[in-house]
Amino acid sequence: MARLLLNRPISGQFTSTNTRVQDATLDELNQWAPRVLEKLRSLPALKDVNTDQQTGGLQLGVTLDRERAARFGILPQAVDEALYDAFGQRQVAVSYTQLNYYRVVLEAAPTQQSGPEALRRIYVPTPTGGQVPLSEIATFGPGNASLAINHQGQFPCTTISFNLAPNVSLGDAVELIHKAEGQLNFPESLRGSFQGTAQAFKSSTDSQPWLILAALVAVYLVLGMLYESLIHPITILSTLPSAGVGALLALLAFKTEFSIIALIGIILLIGIVKKNAIILVDFAIASRRAHGTSAAAAIREASLLRFRPILMTTMAALLGALPLAIGGGTGSELRRPLGIAMVGGLLLSQVVTLFTTPVIYLWLDRIFARRKVVASAVAVAKPATGETV
Repeated sequence: MARLLLNRPISGQFTSTNTRVQDATLDELNQWAPRVLEKLRSLPALKDVNTDQQTGGLQLGVTLDRERAARFGILPQAVDEALYDAFGQRQVAVSYTQLNYYRVVLEAAPTQQSGPEALRRIYVPTPTGGQVPLSEIATFGPGNASLAINHQGQFPCTTISFNLAPNVSLGDAVELIHKAEGQLNFPESLRGSFQGTAQAFKSSTDSQPWLILAALVAVYLVLGMLYESLIHPITILSTLPSAGVGALLALLAFKTEFSIIALIGIILLIGIVKKNAIILVDFAIASRRAHGTSAAAAIREASLLRFRPILMTTMAALLGALPLAIGGGTGSELRRPLGIAMVGGLLLSQVVTLFTTPVIYLWLDRIFARRKVVASAVAVAKPATGETV
C-alpha cells in the first residue's frame, strides 16, 4: 500500500479498520491484492484480516486464433457480433400493436446456452456468405472471474479489513504495515489508503502540530501586548516543556498509550501551567515599576509572596483531574489518559517551574539589558561620527 494513514487508539481495544488497494489495471489488482492479504495475515499485530475481493467465480474464456481467422477472412469484430447475437440479447426489431409495442430480442435458446458446449454450436459468417464453426478459429478454456468489482473513482479497488491484536496500538501496527509495504515492492500503478476511522484520525492529526503552534503564537502575542515586552512572554512559555515531559512520563509510568485524548490533556496544560509563571512575572514587573527594585530582588520577592497562590491553584487543578486518572466504569478508558497527562504535567511543572522561572527571568532580563546598552551606545556613536565628518 502506497499511502497508509493511521494513528494510535487506546491500547488493548479491538479497533476494526480497513485499507483500500486500487490499481488502474484489474488484472494487476487481482495479482497483488492476494499478496497484500497474505502479508498482512502474517503480521502478529493484526487479527481477523479479510478482504472483500471475490475472484473465485468461473468463466469460460475464448481465445481467437487470428491467423486461422484471417484465412477465412473473418475479423475479430465478426466473432464479437456472433457471440453477442447468441448471448447478448441484441434488440433486432420492434413489434407494434394497437395498444403497445414490444421489442424483439435475438438470442440463443436457453437450452442452447448451458455449458461450455454451447460455444461449439456458434457459427461465424464469412465475407463470402459461408459459415465457419467458432471452434475452428478459437479455443475455449475455463478460468476465474471476479464476482463483484468495486471501484474508487474510476479505478477498480479492493478493501482489506483487520482488527488489532490485544495490547497493540494502531500506531505500532502502521509501522509494521509500512515495513511490509517496502518488502512487497509494489508497482507504481498500485495505490492504497486507509479508510474509515483511521482516515478521519489521520486528517485530524495532520493539523495538530499547526494547531499547537498557532496556540503558542496566540499566547505569545497576547502576553506580549499585556506586558509590552518581547522577553517576558518567553519566560512564561518556558514553563510548558516541563509540563509536556511530566505528562509523557506519567503516561509511561502507567503504561498508557499516547492517544488523542492524552494529547488533549497536554493542550490543556498549556493554559493551566503557564499561570505559575504569569503570577511570578506579573508580580515582579509590578514591583519593579512601583518601587524601582532590581530584577533579582523583584523575582525573589515574587517567589516568596506568591508561592501559596501558585500552590493552591495547582492543587485545585490537580485534584480536579485526579478522579479522571483513577476513576473506573464506563468510558474510563477515554477519561484516564486525560487525567494521567494532566496530573503528571502539573506535578512536574509545579516542582520545576518554581526554580526555573526565576532563573530564566533573570537570564533574559540581563540579555535584554545588555542589548539596550549596546543599542544606546550605537545611537550615541552615530551623531558623534557625523560631527567629525
